[in-house]
Amino acid sequence: MILRARIAAILAIPLTVLASSHSFAQEKTGTKQDVEKRLKAAQKPQAGTPVDNVVKTLFDAHTFQQAAVSPDGNSVAWVEDIHSKNGVISGSTVIYVKNLKAAATLRRIGAGVADSLHAEGSVAWSPDSQKIAFLSDASKKGQLQLYVTNAAGGAAKMLTNVKGFLSTPGWSPDGKTIALLFTENATRASGPLVAETPETGEIKDAFFEQRLALVDLASGKVSQITPADAYIYEYDWSPDGKRFVVSSALGNGDNNWWIAELSTLDAATGLMKSIYKPKLQIANPVWSPDGKQIAFIEGIMSDEGLTGGDIHMIASDGGEPKNLTKDMKASAAWLGWLPDKKILFSDFVGGSSAIATLDPATGKIEQRWSGEGAFSSAGIFGFQLSAAKDGRTIAGIFRSYSHAPEVVLITGESPTPTLVTTRNASLKPAWGEAKNITWKNDGYEVQGWLLYPRDFDPGKKYPMVVDVHGGPSHIALSHWPTSHDFASGLSGMGYFVLCPNPRGSFGQGESFTRANVKDFGYGDFKDIMAGVDEAIRVAPIDPNRLGITGWSYGGFMTMWAVTQTNRFKAAMAGAGLSNWQSYYGENLIDQWMIPFFGKSVYDDPEVYAKSSPINFIKKVKTPTLILVGDSDGEVPAPQSYEFWHALKTLGVEAQFVVYEHEGHLFANPKHQRDVIVRTLAWFDAHLHQ
Repeated sequence: MILRARIAAILAIPLTVLASSHSFAQEKTGTKQDVEKRLKAAQKPQAGTPVDNVVKTLFDAHTFQQAAVSPDGNSVAWVEDIHSKNGVISGSTVIYVKNLKAAATLRRIGAGVADSLHAEGSVAWSPDSQKIAFLSDASKKGQLQLYVTNAAGGAAKMLTNVKGFLSTPGWSPDGKTIALLFTENATRASGPLVAETPETGEIKDAFFEQRLALVDLASGKVSQITPADAYIYEYDWSPDGKRFVVSSALGNGDNNWWIAELSTLDAATGLMKSIYKPKLQIANPVWSPDGKQIAFIEGIMSDEGLTGGDIHMIASDGGEPKNLTKDMKASAAWLGWLPDKKILFSDFVGGSSAIATLDPATGKIEQRWSGEGAFSSAGIFGFQLSAAKDGRTIAGIFRSYSHAPEVVLITGESPTPTLVTTRNASLKPAWGEAKNITWKNDGYEVQGWLLYPRDFDPGKKYPMVVDVHGGPSHIALSHWPTSHDFASGLSGMGYFVLCPNPRGSFGQGESFTRANVKDFGYGDFKDIMAGVDEAIRVAPIDPNRLGITGWSYGGFMTMWAVTQTNRFKAAMAGAGLSNWQSYYGENLIDQWMIPFFGKSVYDDPEVYAKSSPINFIKKVKTPTLILVGDSDGEVPAPQSYEFWHALKTLGVEAQFVVYEHEGHLFANPKHQRDVIVRTLAWFDAHLHQ
């Protein structure tokens, strides 16, 4: 922690560029002066150029944070980001409601005066579909409060006046109470992905606990009912409204999600009873309609919110859970119960997403929808669904490489998604066609997406950049790139882009996801390199013009790749990990590492050392761009500093950029734009013809 603060203090300068002053050998791509000239030109794209078209398309897309269908299936609400005139998201969001049974009934709801802009979202429908609860900072910028409004119209009523962070409102079955996750006096949003608060003075393990609170609709009284030392991650009301099921852990919430337990909670007394201590990670606990069972997802997961695993069921009073999908060659991402006691769930299958039902009594799975794209009710990183009470109508946000995000519905009458919004109807891809490819390696059948260059000419040979996803427990899906995406845009500049799903990814069942345990950089890297060979076999790719990039685990894999092979002529490592041994003591979420490495670094340093790129650093020849946020608690900046320092010392061309007050995911649109443009410029300078 002290080292992290010291490095951050040295480097906390907006868009600071630290480039090696050492000379480097001339490459086929040209002289050092030629590379620098191309970098400068690409970083200031002229209107109408390929890089300008890519960036404009990424930032012009209207994006959605949430879609929620009413319990009766007659209406849908969604949360939409607001864009400024130049396409940059302003930080404000708006909520719209549409009656699906009547024409021209779209209306906006909110807490402020008409047409005012605030941060508003986290929509929750009342059980009778007549009211909508939501969060808004209309009363004070930056401080969310709970509001309720009539779905048919009228002013919103502010129910809370608290200080801290609120999230995830949920109505009681009788509609008289709303539950909330409340972090009192919190200085920032919860979770390790946001920018950490700088620490000085004596460093202690201090944290804020996210507790479950109840808000009485009649009086507005707020009661925190969970213990002060327990952090609540997820919850669900029991059908009779007398209990909750929660996932929780004692102590630091950002760090301890990986060891969270399943408990029941008495709504009247606050008494918690642990009913299951999982072997791996758990998510999405929900009560069965009769209140006798609780279903949840368990699997090896590297990030809270990026759920994938098997569906389990346990008696509500505890006992041994049953794995309902043990041999499923897919990864469940969300689940909910239907009135007929079947389970509705979303999952990843190969490199695609799907929706299905599961009969717990027989284990029978029936698919309702599948497609080459991402379907979710919760923005770009979650894969939850929003379903009407009978399960026949499902609302979500659909996006793919060929379709910009829109709110859609899937109904019992038709499995084909129908549009609710047309916000992005005029927006066309600035990249080429995406193809689903598979290849075999070490007995595994591995899948990936190969994005073709825009205006592809089969008579030409093109460069290719490999884009490795984060996680490692995550998945590359066909998706419309967002302002967080820095690699897909290369397709619009004349590159192939390979997005592989190597072992450790979701989509092929738990054994595949666990196949990289104690093996980071070995089997998964071989899968990626086999995918490179397959891409070269099936498409006109120049094997002498290859690049690699990624963020987080993808950043690690980029650092690892350039220490293992010289096939890549350029690389960009975003928030990468260069030294697993030093990382263990620097990051704020060390609990995530135990399931993947088996033991702590202090008990088994060798397993960490064998996967650390820094231990192979003298093999690096590849020009490498290194990007990181100065307030990243998940992958702290010293990891990038250590790698850059080594490259500089060894005379390898490198550029290092540290972004002020950014966490693991960047929030400042200017910084997001710089990451995209700088990355495109780096590869264009090193892989051009």
